[in-house]
Amino acid sequence: MSFPLHRNPPFRAEHLGSLKRPQYLLDARYKNAEPLSSLKPLEDKAITDIVQTQVSLGFRGISDGEYRRHMFWGTFFPSLLGMKEVQNPPFETFRTYVPDIAAFMETGHKPGESVYCVGKIQHTGQSTYIDQFEFLKTLVSKERWGEIKLTLAAPNWYHLRYVDGKAYPKDVYQNDRAYFGDVAKAYQVELDILYKAGLRNVQFDDPNLACEYQRQIVPCLPAPEDEYFCSEKMREGWKNDKNNTVTVDELFDMYIDLYNDCISKIPADMHIGVHLCRGNFVNSRHFSEGGYDAIATRLFTRLNVHTYYLEYDTPRAGGFEPLSSLPANKNVILGVITSKFPELEDKEEMKARIYQAADIVAKGAGESREQALKRMGVSPQCGFASHAEGNLIDIEGMKRKLRLVREIADEVWPGEP
Repeated sequence: MSFPLHRNPPFRAEHLGSLKRPQYLLDARYKNAEPLSSLKPLEDKAITDIVQTQVSLGFRGISDGEYRRHMFWGTFFPSLLGMKEVQNPPFETFRTYVPDIAAFMETGHKPGESVYCVGKIQHTGQSTYIDQFEFLKTLVSKERWGEIKLTLAAPNWYHLRYVDGKAYPKDVYQNDRAYFGDVAKAYQVELDILYKAGLRNVQFDDPNLACEYQRQIVPCLPAPEDEYFCSEKMREGWKNDKNNTVTVDELFDMYIDLYNDCISKIPADMHIGVHLCRGNFVNSRHFSEGGYDAIATRLFTRLNVHTYYLEYDTPRAGGFEPLSSLPANKNVILGVITSKFPELEDKEEMKARIYQAADIVAKGAGESREQALKRMGVSPQCGFASHAEGNLIDIEGMKRKLRLVREIADEVWPGEP
């Protein structure tokens, strides 16, 4: 699909949506199990405060920090007709080699809940995201409503994790494409509702697209962060799973088609971005590692999004070379600042990395560094609290990271939001 370059959003300084929750909110929700009537005023206060923090730090694509959610994917899927949230789901339904499920196993956890298709999928006409957006509208001027960022669950989230044949009943959907067709229709309705309310800035959070081609990591004995025992567990597991009816490559193409169907009816002024996440788990763990090389061409040329939010905070992300495939009408936000740990990166080194990436983007598109920089920005590599507990960093440490992102953006792109 051909479309013009979309700017503002995205902005030069970005973050990925989830932010550290204040302790009083965590205590109220989990320690004291406060009822919603008592919890909502606390959420409102915490969100009001974190929006003020974002504005004071110079961020334009503000979010509510995902403070009303337990996990980053929110409540979209459980709200759909034909989908059911199951507590303590049967473990035999999961592909144990998929990185997020493997991460649970390695740390002695099992998924506490999961959502399954139990009937024909349909949107109810009521959005579970809308109240989050409406409250944010009360905290900024009307002129800035279009800048508000809302993060959405990836449409493939409750598919990849399941053994082939367990994501939906075969008497409801004969195959994946039929299932994906109704998932896409539900997203079309959701995006229409949100657009009519004034939302113009959408970010899908997707750990799956990247992990299909990356190596799943398993921590070894205590060692520096970059020393892990690595294996080709995902692709090897897929190949050895006799239940699978498609290859990894075929599934990747199907997921791109799913995304494109989900966003096929958006108006031209609605910005769509996708964050290719490597996972945020307890104690700042990530799920997978590896470069974008294997998926770059299809990811950048076939997926009809305006912006890619990519993780580049450690060597596990690989080099910038895949960015040479970025088309001239698309943006990339470089996640060179880690959200997992409090140590601050060297600003000059981060700027040098941005320029290095810009040169690769420029070479691929046949343009100058200055032209390439016009469709780039900087951010942390992931959210600060994809799960409620958050990463191994406190709120003040998070603020220092965000301030660093803003300072880098101001020096690379002076005078731009």
